[in-house]
Amino acid sequence: MSWTEERVAILSKLWADGLSASQIAGELGGVTRNAVIGKVHRLGLSGRAKPASSSAKRVKRPRSTYNTKPRTAGRGVTPREPGVQNLRSVVENLTAPESKKLNLVELTDKTCKWPDGDPATDDFHFCGNKTKEDAPYCEYHCKLAYQQNTDRRREKQRANAA
Repeated sequence: MSWTEERVAILSKLWADGLSASQIAGELGGVTRNAVIGKVHRLGLSGRAKPASSSAKRVKRPRSTYNTKPRTAGRGVTPREPGVQNLRSVVENLTAPESKKLNLVELTDKTCKWPDGDPATDDFHFCGNKTKEDAPYCEYHCKLAYQQNTDRRREKQRANAA
């Protein structure tokens, strides 16, 4: 495919009208999007019209205030995090079991799979205590992982009222 004067004129018009390089390639036929971009660059075309969709102002969403730190037993929980008060009351009512410090290959169907530490470090391990029936975690970690909906709703209502 060669760039004839007619094709260059069509390219220039379509570019000025705000069509994308892909759309122009489709209109011209026999040419790729990248070929159109290259030719536009070589011709030094600029001052293209903005497409109608890009002229609309972009709406910025407020940043989330949710703390993305992982919930761990008594560590990494901040007051900004939803459900923190409920989590604290659960933790206060239970005694954390002594971790068996199992590695991944030592886990079975009957051992708690609650991770502890940074997986990138050598001291990373799993709880390893006996699991609750039909659960992947021990009683303590089940209380942390699974909270009643009513407790979370109540906690949310308290936070919204304050």
